[in-house]
Amino acid sequence: MSPRLAWIGLGNMGRGMAANLAAKGPQTTPLIIYNRTAARAEAFVKATPNTTVSASLADTVTKADIIFTCVSDDAAITSLITSALTTDVKNKLFVDCSTIHPDTTTTVHQQLTAAGARFVASPVFGAPAMAAAGQVICVLAGEAADVAVVKPYTTGVIAKSFLDFSGSAPAKASQLKVLGNTFVIGMVESIAEGLVVAEKTGLGTDALMQFFENVFPGPYVAYANRMRTGDYYKREEPLFGIDLVRKDARHALDMARNAGATMRGVELADRYMEKVQEKQGEKGDLAGIYGAVRQEGGLEFEN
Repeated sequence: MSPRLAWIGLGNMGRGMAANLAAKGPQTTPLIIYNRTAARAEAFVKATPNTTVSASLADTVTKADIIFTCVSDDAAITSLITSALTTDVKNKLFVDCSTIHPDTTTTVHQQLTAAGARFVASPVFGAPAMAAAGQVICVLAGEAADVAVVKPYTTGVIAKSFLDFSGSAPAKASQLKVLGNTFVIGMVESIAEGLVVAEKTGLGTDALMQFFENVFPGPYVAYANRMRTGDYYKREEPLFGIDLVRKDARHALDMARNAGATMRGVELADRYMEKVQEKQGEKGDLAGIYGAVRQEGGLEFEN
């Protein structure tokens, strides 16, 4: 009989990955679903075959052999693991897909192993649309035997591929994930500046888009389109919420500081993100950096 699986966390990323795990995973029993907001879990299970809702975290952990978690921040995963440890977790495998500080990953790992559980860090690269399409990239780190157990649930199931750090401390996956996100932040900031300068010099954003499409296809084009169409301020639910991306920026800056390095580009982007947060609150999105750059250039936040 295959291990019983559970999924905890149905945010922008978690929803898509959980749906793909339920639909394409090798498990032979329904995927157990738990979410802090019960109504969201119930709606998800109603719409997603091969899933079953769990009424409590304790019930979820008790019934499952492998528990996937995907929550918003360090406080959320810390609270979740603290609660999970009130039950018997011996020999259970926890797989965390959250983007958190490497120090938090280390603490979670230590807490779980001290209680007899196993742990694999598996943060993912990709946007919500990629999560829904099963196209994220998992970063796997932990004991080699435990990572081997997780791999069948990645490529072709929730992911298009994985980066394999078998045998490495779980924190290594979080280090790469946090550092990797700074490249996304930097890309968005440079696109925003480019579009504003193109508009103000008379070059025009159409010309810059041709450059992106031919030289930097993919994420550059996607983010530039979101900016040019006004998606960066129109959507009700952000794709990459400004609160979360600023959390990632803080983690990256802390990593750099602790290593005796600097990340001036991240510091600059964070100043723009602060303006986005002030303007839009919880609706703010990473792409909203464009609005902040526009304002700095004497234009309206909204294009």
